[in-house]
Amino acid sequence: MTDRRPPPPDIGPVVSSAHLAESALPALSEVEFALTMMNNAYQRWMVRCMTAAGGPTMSPLEVLILHLVHHRGRPKTLAEVCLILNIEDTHLANYAIRKLTQSKLLKAGRKGKEKTVEITPAGAALCARYKEVREALLVRAARQLGHDPADMSRVASLLRALSGSYDQAARGAAAL
Repeated sequence: MTDRRPPPPDIGPVVSSAHLAESALPALSEVEFALTMMNNAYQRWMVRCMTAAGGPTMSPLEVLILHLVHHRGRPKTLAEVCLILNIEDTHLANYAIRKLTQSKLLKAGRKGKEKTVEITPAGAALCARYKEVREALLVRAARQLGHDPADMSRVASLLRALSGSYDQAARGAAAL
């Protein structure tokens, strides 16, 4: 018995804004839609993973900053945090750092005249618990998808490169 159904129609790229996909590079609209979905899912995941790890209620930015400050075990300045995470609004990062410091997950310090922030033992322990939950729930599920880790690294590299294009375009738009 053969399937007599007609083939599915060619529906074009999967996007959220068809009017933007009608351009010289429709694939960029596909990337933007995927990034939107990924960003929302990632932020939801970070917050819920932190809660599952026993942490206080945190915003996605607070989770990112906590892990970044823990990275390599050395103090970071506000400027470093903003540069690494590509944060333009330093007041948002500063507010998140202040909340993490008040929660005793980070502690303030100094490097010369600059203020620094570093992880506390409680912050490091929370990061370790987050890692355990992440490994059990996310990493295991992602590995089961069977994607080649080298392909994932290439996608990450492409996204980092595209971020530079968006930054440059944003500067151009600001100058108009």
